[in-house]
Amino acid sequence: MTANNLNDDWWKQAVVYQIYPRSFKDVNGDGLGDIAGVTEKMDYLKNLGVDAIWLSPFYPSDLADGGYDVIDYRNVDPRLGTMDDFDAMAEAAHEAGIKVIVDIVPNHTADKHVFFKEALASEPGSPARDRYIFRDGRGEHGELPPNDWQSFFGGPAWARVPDGQWYLHLFDKAQPDVNWKNPDIHEEFKKTLRFWSDHGTDGFRIDVAHGLAKDLESKPLEELGREYSVVGVLNHDFSHPLFDRREVHDIYREWRKVFNEYTPPRFAVAEAWVVPEHQHLYASMDELGQSFNFDFAQANWYADEFRKAIAAGLKAAAETGGSTTTWVMNNHDVPRSPSRYGLPQVKGAPYH
Repeated sequence: MTANNLNDDWWKQAVVYQIYPRSFKDVNGDGLGDIAGVTEKMDYLKNLGVDAIWLSPFYPSDLADGGYDVIDYRNVDPRLGTMDDFDAMAEAAHEAGIKVIVDIVPNHTADKHVFFKEALASEPGSPARDRYIFRDGRGEHGELPPNDWQSFFGGPAWARVPDGQWYLHLFDKAQPDVNWKNPDIHEEFKKTLRFWSDHGTDGFRIDVAHGLAKDLESKPLEELGREYSVVGVLNHDFSHPLFDRREVHDIYREWRKVFNEYTPPRFAVAEAWVVPEHQHLYASMDELGQSFNFDFAQANWYADEFRKAIAAGLKAAAETGGSTTTWVMNNHDVPRSPSRYGLPQVKGAPYH
């Protein structure tokens, strides 16, 4: 194993390689990548010099959002393999000195998750519905969405169910947002973190980490205006009803206790699209420990842009208690680096 992998703080110097298992390597010849394919390519990954692999969602899913609509958080999509395949992959990675990071998707589940099926089968106001964000509609017969919020994927951020209520989905309507004020949700995800940790996972990438806590009570679904739109500008004062609220950090402090149950402690990184001065909160050592810095992922192939990104990241880390800066070259939300940097660079028309 490399020196980085022997060190509990290996992630501070690590190069992490993202793998989308469904397209990485097909071993069984069915035209779809699989977990066994990751195992087969472990020597290749070792020769690349990566310290860790981050696996995009490989859980059972209808693929409404590339696997981020998770039906079962503690299983492998049978099209990609089995839990035995995952265990073998994790063992092979560790033998190669490579850490394993998996995606956790805590803002929403799939609409086929057992919790949501129970919610649909239950009455409005029931404990099962309280695991999600259901509201009555507007209009004479509740035929209008509760408010004007828009989904990231376009259209209203609300979908109506047969009994007339509406549920919140900030992404696809097949991805209902969960209610993080419900204790069942807290226990479900702590159970999931322990499950994958027990199966050899070294760390977790937290999807939409800034979006879990929502304020739907003190501002009862009023028309908040453009500055509060789902895809609007984030606030510097934690006042946005959906994103980057102070309460989200209570969740991650609880998760840190779970991470610290293991030796070495499990690693985590936040995908948090927040104002720069708030990144260190997610990256503090009593929470997730890291937060992605996306400046590189949005920079063009100009030395000045890279220099500014590096300087700004280091300055923010130094001014906020010395939290780490975690650079992102690209991920599944932007074109790959060879595509971005290989294209003609047209000033004023960045290709992201």
